[in-house]
Amino acid sequence: MAINTVTDAKAKVGEAADKAVEHGKDLASDATSKARDVAGSLADAGRAAASGLADAGRGAAQRAGQAADSATARAGEGLETLAGSVREYGPHSGMMGSATEGVAHGLERGGQYLQDQGLSGLSNDLTEMVKRNPIPALLFGIGLGFLLARLTTSSRS
Repeated sequence: MAINTVTDAKAKVGEAADKAVEHGKDLASDATSKARDVAGSLADAGRAAASGLADAGRGAAQRAGQAADSATARAGEGLETLAGSVREYGPHSGMMGSATEGVAHGLERGGQYLQDQGLSGLSNDLTEMVKRNPIPALLFGIGLGFLLARLTTSSRS
């Protein structure tokens, strides 16, 4: 009888161990499933936050572009106003009258261009001009840089 009791006890311990292993597997599976759910939720929240930030960035860039275009249009209006002042207060006859009219006409055209094309049109036209005339554009840039360097160093002395 002692052998049967030991065998029965051994079988019961084995069954208990098997049940504990199965229960452990179930707990691990549940924990893994919950971890996946939490990770998925975090990933969704991260995507939503990134999308919100991207939308906010696009909105800010659009508002900045609109503000730049508005400022460019105001500059165009200012040029047209300046053209009117040049016409009003400049000489009206002779060679100086012709020069005054030419300057006023150029200011008006420039002001109208800025109002019509805006900053993006100005940028596109400048890019095209540099592509068509790279050497003069380079020389102009060097000259402008030299002039700015002279102005900034002479003002410090």
